[in-house]
Amino acid sequence: MAHTPVNHPARPVYRAIGGLTGLYLVVFGALGIIESAGNEVFAQDGTRVLGQGTNLGFSLLSVLLGVIVLGGTALGRNIDVAVNQWLAYVMMVVSLAGLAFIRTDANFFNFSIATVVVVMVAALVLLMVGMYGKVGTDEEAEAFQKARLVL
Repeated sequence: MAHTPVNHPARPVYRAIGGLTGLYLVVFGALGIIESAGNEVFAQDGTRVLGQGTNLGFSLLSVLLGVIVLGGTALGRNIDVAVNQWLAYVMMVVSLAGLAFIRTDANFFNFSIATVVVVMVAALVLLMVGMYGKVGTDEEAEAFQKARLVL
């Protein structure tokens, strides 16, 4: 039984939103790399980009995640669905870990509250995009509709 909608009418919109989220991650990471150039990879200083605390390590991670999201979006064929859902879970864990360690020496990504909120929102957006972006056959879509009507 399918747990997410198949062939949702707004799939192109969701796919575009996923691509924009990946683009934001790449831009944020690139600006962070420029701003934190010359610092240690996991420096815990006052480096801020777009109002968020960051360092070279988190900026590199952001670029990597953004490129993966953009790659999945470009490939499509349900690869984007899997990529968006898995990266959403990873980003939620990173965000919650950042929140847990924000005022300790273990804050090695130099997170601020703004960073935690933005990463969590981006993760939730990717999760939503992943849930509504699935493509399937007409039979799968019909099976989902029938299962939905039973609930």
